[in-house]
Amino acid sequence: MKTVVITGSTRGIGLGLAREFLQRGHQVIVSGTSEQSVANALKQLKGLGDMIGQPCRVEDYEAVQNLWNKGFERFGKIDIWINNAGISTTKTILDELALDEIHNTVDTNLIGSILCTKIAAKEMLKQGFGQIYMFEGFGSNGQLQKGITVYGSTKRALRYFTAAAANEYKDTPILIGSLSPGIVTTDLLIRASKDNGKSWERSKKILNILADRVETVTPWLVEQTLNNKKNGAKIAWLTKRKVWGRFLGSLFSKRRVVDEWEAELKQ
Repeated sequence: MKTVVITGSTRGIGLGLAREFLQRGHQVIVSGTSEQSVANALKQLKGLGDMIGQPCRVEDYEAVQNLWNKGFERFGKIDIWINNAGISTTKTILDELALDEIHNTVDTNLIGSILCTKIAAKEMLKQGFGQIYMFEGFGSNGQLQKGITVYGSTKRALRYFTAAAANEYKDTPILIGSLSPGIVTTDLLIRASKDNGKSWERSKKILNILADRVETVTPWLVEQTLNNKKNGAKIAWLTKRKVWGRFLGSLFSKRRVVDEWEAELKQ
């Protein structure tokens, strides 16, 4: 039985990961930015397994330390720490972005992951084992797109940080790696896409081909994480081969992942 901390696990893919770990019999520490969001998540996960919830803003060092402490006090160990918490700016050109959006995105996506990794690594060295994972996103591989300059920059920087941290701890009992879920139908994705209303319908055509539902991606990510024994591992769902396969397949069969998801939200 593993004990798993997942930041940003009160909704979206973080909540999906929490559900999947619990259904497999593991212990989970659910975390979000507020007492209410954590309470709502625990309610949705009720009956699935052994878990606790703890509010935490990942850019706050003391809050992150408290997140570790609460989990350790309850379960006596933390095997896996997943830095999933992330936000995106409004999808608009840089000079039009509000300053607080820039700060919040950088502080959450990059500073937060760095602080969480610092604390988790320190504590895992004490207990003698542990795994830490960063969440990749659009921009991690250097791909460019207008309107997500700040978000993409944080993800590009996070890829370097993951590799550098894995290198620093390669001779220790800690494994550090990355999780790449591909394109997943979450509020973050849809809000970022719809911010640029003029191109939404065009974007949706591509998203229908490449996107997946949370419940499709999370079982695979959890399985790969639990089985990983390699430091510096890059656990990626949407590979180049799968992308090409999706586009070829779209010539014969139309996927409607985003359309179906939107329809469910309207019900």
